[in-house]
Amino acid sequence: MAFQRKKPAVIGVKAPFPGFIEPALASSIEKVPNGERWIHEIKFDGYRVQLHLVNDDIRVFTRRGNDWTKRLKKIAGDAYLINAGSAIIDGEVVVPAAGGGTDFSVLQNELKGKSTKIVMVAFDLLYLNGYDLRKLPLTERKAHLKKLIAKTAIQFSESFELDGREMYQHACKVGLEGVVSKVRDSRYVSGRGNDWVKKTCAQRETLTIAGFALDGNDWDGIYIGRRKGKDLVYAGKVDHGFDKASAAELRKRLTPLIRKTQPYTKRIAHKGIWVEPELLAEIEYRAKSAEGKVRHPFFKGIREDL
Repeated sequence: MAFQRKKPAVIGVKAPFPGFIEPALASSIEKVPNGERWIHEIKFDGYRVQLHLVNDDIRVFTRRGNDWTKRLKKIAGDAYLINAGSAIIDGEVVVPAAGGGTDFSVLQNELKGKSTKIVMVAFDLLYLNGYDLRKLPLTERKAHLKKLIAKTAIQFSESFELDGREMYQHACKVGLEGVVSKVRDSRYVSGRGNDWVKKTCAQRETLTIAGFALDGNDWDGIYIGRRKGKDLVYAGKVDHGFDKASAAELRKRLTPLIRKTQPYTKRIAHKGIWVEPELLAEIEYRAKSAEGKVRHPFFKGIREDL
């Protein structure tokens, strides 16, 4: 007998299925907020995704709206047991690491293979059974989401009603990526706003690869840049975070992009092998100079989803 989906009670505003919704994004802040107005969630180290379910058609989209259902077959399979006629769920695809954290570099390797270790962590519900939930308070949306995914392999991102600074200190102490704080009764608003804010334990940024360096024939890191309008501004050289496999993969990806001149708007004195500025890298660092150059940078992986 075919799997039958029940239709739960009505919530939200009746509306046709909207298709891909531009995600809500958290703004970076210096201090984690406090007070009853805020709830706090763990910041995960993965790829933002949006899960769409319409009857038995399940699709997984990236933050930019690219259809990655084939690459994330496991997530689509995990979603099959969601008991709804239609739904849109916002979340993150991660690879769980020891100690409760998540591992971005392992996630990248998983996406090249069969992706058996990946998990979706869901944190918001935007649409359910013909109703748009975006105007409901966040805590209500999360309550409906928790029930909806309870019997599936999709994980629920719990909210914590703790002192914000205490939550942040604990998250950093145990090696998590950081904290996302959200206004408890906020609506879901696409784009970057102030109802969702984030504070990472180590600073992270997606930067453009401008070139690479070799020591003889050995890999010696990448040159990175930051986009400022139409300009590409030098942001430093990254020497750490590469293993043999990632260095070989990067070299393979960058070689067809080689060009004669530096892609930076303002030339730098370094010698390098310059490339068309098409690939984006996720870089972790401890601090940034006044000119925007990263200090103690560490390569975390290529951003395929942006």
